[in-house]
Amino acid sequence: MVHLNYTNPWVSPYMEFQRLKHHPMVAELLEGGKRIAYGARAISEGGWQSIPKLTFPGGALLGCSAGLVNVPRIKGNHNAMLSGIEAAEAAAAAIAAGRAGDELVAYEAALRSGPVAKDLRRARNMKPLWAKFGMLASLGLGGFDMWVANLTGWNPLGTVKHGKNDAKATGVAGNYAPIDYPKPDGKLSFDRLTNVAFSATNHEESQPCHLQLADPEIPIAVNLPTYGEPAQRYCPAGVYEVLETAEGPKFQINFQNCVHCKTCDIKDPSENITWTTPQGGDGPNYPNM
Repeated sequence: MVHLNYTNPWVSPYMEFQRLKHHPMVAELLEGGKRIAYGARAISEGGWQSIPKLTFPGGALLGCSAGLVNVPRIKGNHNAMLSGIEAAEAAAAAIAAGRAGDELVAYEAALRSGPVAKDLRRARNMKPLWAKFGMLASLGLGGFDMWVANLTGWNPLGTVKHGKNDAKATGVAGNYAPIDYPKPDGKLSFDRLTNVAFSATNHEESQPCHLQLADPEIPIAVNLPTYGEPAQRYCPAGVYEVLETAEGPKFQINFQNCVHCKTCDIKDPSENITWTTPQGGDGPNYPNM
């Protein structure tokens, strides 16, 4: 995992992963193995402080869509299941009462006061401390805060607020040296487009692009000169390209490659990209994952 609050816009999370696989301790485990699938996903790590309003008329947010991952445990399945149980019970009660189309306020109340809240509140300071002070400080301060909370139910540090969002954390390209990543060897490491084929992603090309730009001028006019247009690097599927044409650089979106990780919606420094739902059924297919 690469935390998306990284500052160096030349970083490529995908290429960092490929480079990691050549570390002697990792390469030894992978040697002789076979690539069977590929995929990528952004993990919602905001925790307790980032849980949004969970209900709206006729629907509710559950699991990872509600941001219920316990960061230090790197675990969210338990809270996703618990949120599903609580939402189902609230929905059943609403149906029994003859209600329809309103908000399941009982679900949100149960989630914010039940076992999910108990789990996330105790670990709520790990991620903000990590983002502000780095790994070692978060392991020390955050670990102390979390374990006191686990033992007593009280967090000594109170509630540490998150700082700037991941998009705003991106630094100016001129302040950093470009990173020369080793070329993938085709055995342990692979290029992005070859890997995308192993995600079995498919989008009907005649549909409208589901990756929408608030301002189509920003990628070339702002992001390229200021940030080196990091969409070329943070996307793990090669969706975004800057092409050199006779008229100058052109921003191209290859939405057919999209593996629905939603990193662009999170990391674009100008917050100019919105991921929307594509045509039903289109996207990656992970039969072996």
